[in-house]
Amino acid sequence: MPRYKLVVEYDGTAFAGWQRQAADRSVQQALEEAIARFVGGPVRVHCAGRTDAGVHATHQVVHLDLDKPWRTDTVRDAANAHLRPEPVAVIAADEVGPDFDARHSAVKRHYRYRILNRRSPP
Repeated sequence: MPRYKLVVEYDGTAFAGWQRQAADRSVQQALEEAIARFVGGPVRVHCAGRTDAGVHATHQVVHLDLDKPWRTDTVRDAANAHLRPEPVAVIAADEVGPDFDARHSAVKRHYRYRILNRRSPP
């Protein structure tokens, strides 16, 4: 079972955070549904770190296992085609070894907090 590492970015405004939730739309749900549509069955995506509701990401690392090998450009492009019109994009896809884990293999994380404190919307 091949494992893939994806680099994902998203505008989290419309989401209740990264993690799948019972009642609200999540980034994980959008990504899993998009990939499931092109591979023909359910998938589970694991991330390096979850984000809260409304939080954006520019380099979220995730991994997933697929039932058969796919070209990495096909994984990236097919995921992006099925993600439309969601504000989520797969920037890169690489095949990795079975010991890679998005969360446990991470060696660093960067966070940038921006607070817009004004009456006018961004």
